[in-house]
Order: sequence, then structure tokens, then C-alpha cells
Amino acid sequence: MNQYRKKPVVIEAIQWTGKNQQEIFNFVGRDATLGDVKGMTIRTLEGDHHASVGDYIIKGVQGEFYPCKPDIFLATYDKV
Repeated sequence: MNQYRKKPVVIEAIQWTGKNQQEIFNFVGRDATLGDVKGMTIRTLEGDHHASVGDYIIKGVQGEFYPCKPDIFLATYDKV
């Protein structure tokens, strides 16, 4: 078995507070649609993904967007 280390990559992200829809729309553009007060849909490379209030919306290395649960985000990324 081989082991691999994830390359250090700086990403851009915004946490959805439930009150910053316009900031999310400005960041993501047409790849985000508001479903209801608790849900937002983010169009990703793998299809549409649901984002909940508190989730982080990440811009990936290829310019793609995707949601990430806060516990996973905080375990994976450090603020720079």
C-alpha cells in the first residue's frame, strides 16, 4: 500500500450564515440557487449539491464551487 499527502492549496471560501445570500451569489454566480431559508443548491462538477446554513462554499482549484460541512472544513483548512 502507498501513502499520499494532500498538496497544500490555498482556496477561497465563504460560510453561509443564512443572511448573506447576496455575498454567496456574488462569489458563486449562476452556480448557486436559493431553495428555501434552510437550503441552497450549488452546481458542482459532480451535479447539484445541497448546502445548509453554516456550510462553507468553496471555490476549488479549477474554479469550481462546492459546499462543505463546517466540521470537515475546519478539520481540513486553516485560515491564512
